[in-house]
Amino acid sequence: MARFVVAIDGGAGSGKSTTAKGVAKRLNFFYIDTGAMYRAFTLKYLRNDFAKGKRIDHELIRKLLAETTVDLRRENSDVKVYLDSEDVSLAIRTPEVSDFVSQISAISEVREWMVARQREVAEGKNVVCEGRDIGTVVFPDAQVKIFMEADVKVRAARRLKELGEKEIDAAEQDVMENIKFRDRFDSEREHSPLRKAENSIVVDTTNLTIEEEIEKVKAIVVERLAISGTEKP
Repeated sequence: MARFVVAIDGGAGSGKSTTAKGVAKRLNFFYIDTGAMYRAFTLKYLRNDFAKGKRIDHELIRKLLAETTVDLRRENSDVKVYLDSEDVSLAIRTPEVSDFVSQISAISEVREWMVARQREVAEGKNVVCEGRDIGTVVFPDAQVKIFMEADVKVRAARRLKELGEKEIDAAEQDVMENIKFRDRFDSEREHSPLRKAENSIVVDTTNLTIEEEIEKVKAIVVERLAISGTEKP
């Protein structure tokens, strides 16, 4: 089992990834980007899908799950995403993967496989884990549960900036529509929908800077660490 878990959930572009990375770095926790893990499997599927995403081939999904490895490795100050021993940290951020990851993530077999893998990654560690069902499904006993929200226009601007920094071209309207679609799809899906855990702390990041987001969540974690008696690494 993980030693101490910080579970951060929220919609696309809400600031959860940036905040999780920042908090993990400042507290020397291991950062688990579950969204990146789903993106990695989505990339694997798209590379093997002759229909090119026009329909979901469930037989292919089951075949790939049986032969795929997705791993997170800490390299210097970054966590890299590996798909079958290939570093796909950049390849998983393309619009093609973004457009299809919600559909793949909604499949029960994929989610069950991912939850098991995420728990394996967290084994024996203090972790900051972010995604859409971390506090409700992956780590329901997490010592800290955060749910992050932000205005959709702000989220789109953040995502566009992130893509630009990775030299990935995307139109503003396309990014906005993708976020709206993912919000709707993730909230309405049958398996592990996006929702607030009952005992989560809501953090609205619309008017917060990155530094303010990180420090706000870090303060919550430090307080819980002290209460639990867990030593800060």
